[in-house]
Amino acid sequence: MNRGVVLHDWVAASIAMAAGIAAGLLLRVLLKWLGKHALRTRWSGDDIIVDALRTIAPWAAVVAGTAAAASALPLTTRVSGIANHTLTALFILITTFTVARVVAGLVQSLAQSRTGVAGSATIFVNITRVVVVAMGILVALETVGVSIAPLLTALGVGGLAVALALQDTLANLFAGVHILASKTVQPGDYIRLSGGEEGYVVDINWRNTVVRNLSNNLVIIPNARLARTNMTNYTRPEQELSIVVQVGVGYDSDLEHVERVTLDVVDSVMTDISGALPGHEAAVRFHTFAESRINFSVILGVGEFSDQYRIKHEFIKRLHRRYRAEGISIPAPARSVSFQRDLPDASHFPHQREAPPARLPDTQH
Repeated sequence: MNRGVVLHDWVAASIAMAAGIAAGLLLRVLLKWLGKHALRTRWSGDDIIVDALRTIAPWAAVVAGTAAAASALPLTTRVSGIANHTLTALFILITTFTVARVVAGLVQSLAQSRTGVAGSATIFVNITRVVVVAMGILVALETVGVSIAPLLTALGVGGLAVALALQDTLANLFAGVHILASKTVQPGDYIRLSGGEEGYVVDINWRNTVVRNLSNNLVIIPNARLARTNMTNYTRPEQELSIVVQVGVGYDSDLEHVERVTLDVVDSVMTDISGALPGHEAAVRFHTFAESRINFSVILGVGEFSDQYRIKHEFIKRLHRRYRAEGISIPAPARSVSFQRDLPDASHFPHQREAPPARLPDTQH
């Protein structure tokens, strides 16, 4: 210390600290006001930026005020250097976490806008956050005088051992990145695996894929397994699809009349039921002479995979009611079964002799 601390120094340091705190409070109020206006815009990025700044910007103002207060005091060169390096590193860390939060939020917003669903691919969000925070920590360590070259060398050598120990985890990580990069599966898609698991993809994170089935249960599938299994994606390349309902009528039915009635029912279902495709061209295709009826297929159009159950339900009800009104029969399979009982010959039973004729009792006259 070159000279003693006088009252003027304490006043200047106090004013600097008070100015930093006041600036932090003012920034918090200002960002709260900006947040209300950001909610009115169509772009979600400004909401993310303002929300991140509301939490971290006031602390940055306090750190700046502390740095100004330290510079106002007559500190020695060594103490002044330590204080400046510490406050600079702290400011860098605050800035790093702010940038990480903003970038991760923007990545998540971009993923949601591309998929159009509420689910998010958190694998990209987590990778982005880890990369930004790691870079900020390295810069902060370099600022306080810690050489990062030996640290990077140690991390490189230790990373090899960690990679060998975490082979399954890394396999799932790179499989998840490959799945999202190739766009074979995205959050919101309805998929079915060869093992029977099916449902909507909720999230693809660094280790597994979360699928919600129609019973609202979550199915957790490792990314590596999802990448190497056979899978049907009912959302890509188009979400709309066609479903087939099998119907049969009796041999005495007029097939032209059956076709007209069935197409009329299909048109009413496509128009009235939500999830159906009104512009879908209905089709009836007769294909089999069965034992007791003529079978045919009815092709319906649905907006997405889960809509088919509701549309099938309504179509079968309306078709059955219309067939009854039109006198069109839907015969049930019938089989004729005959029973024949053959009495065995007495010669097959050698131990059984023919009983002698019964004798009538003598009658005295």
